[in-house]
Amino acid sequence: MRFVIVTGMSGAGKTTALKMLEDMGYFCVDNLPISLIEKFADLAFAPGSEIEKVALGVDIRSGQALDEIEKVLEQLAMGGRNYEILFLDASDEVLVKRFKETRRRHPLAKDGRVDKGIVEERERLKYLKRNAEYILDTSQLLTRELKGELDKIFVQNKEFKNLVITILSFGFKYGIPADCDLVFDVRFLPNPFYVEELRQKSGNDREVQDYVMGYEVSGKFLEKLTEMLDFLIPNYVLEGKNQLVIGVGCTGGKHRSVTLANKLYERLSAQSEYSVKIEHRDIERDGAKR
Repeated sequence: MRFVIVTGMSGAGKTTALKMLEDMGYFCVDNLPISLIEKFADLAFAPGSEIEKVALGVDIRSGQALDEIEKVLEQLAMGGRNYEILFLDASDEVLVKRFKETRRRHPLAKDGRVDKGIVEERERLKYLKRNAEYILDTSQLLTRELKGELDKIFVQNKEFKNLVITILSFGFKYGIPADCDLVFDVRFLPNPFYVEELRQKSGNDREVQDYVMGYEVSGKFLEKLTEMLDFLIPNYVLEGKNQLVIGVGCTGGKHRSVTLANKLYERLSAQSEYSVKIEHRDIERDGAKR
């Protein structure tokens, strides 16, 4: 029996996650009253039960009864009914944006202020997040990427690391991305923009990659950057960080930064135990092709 409690911040994707888990063969129940969780678990764990995988949605909609969740979970553990907690999270800025776009009302925004509701919700969900086996930050995750993460954890049973790494190329002339945790400037590398036959190509093209990486300085920079990240990433995990955005920037964001971002992605994907994704923010500006 696999008993998963799906919880997290309103707007972070709990409903979507439950639907995905249902498609993966889980028996899903959303917003069951806290007082009934133990009885439901008794039925699920009972000898002869046909239910093998359960996903139970628990969140702030439970109201004041949510304060009893710690006691209920302790009772489950004492009775040998093992459970796992999946916590869906996102940054405050992303959550506010999602509520504004959907015109939904935050459950705790009594005066209409979504940001105040988010602060209160984080406080009330601290216990669940602190005890979660899996924390997924959906701030930058596409729906298909969320599905992929859930599949790895709850279908393929792969070991999960609570960190999603995004490598993001960009152009400095369009501004530094606000969500970057680390920013690396590669404008010191030879620029394919000044090579006529490479100008309209991008760092996704082999010709541009060969040009940029054909210089010794590019290879040395990639080696040193990879070595530094190999040191930093495990320490970010120990700190409790679950989302790391690494920005790689050049002037226009389509030649050097794209090339180095691609190379860094290849290295981290091959050797990292964490989820790694890549984005090229400015690659299509100024007529550069993908």
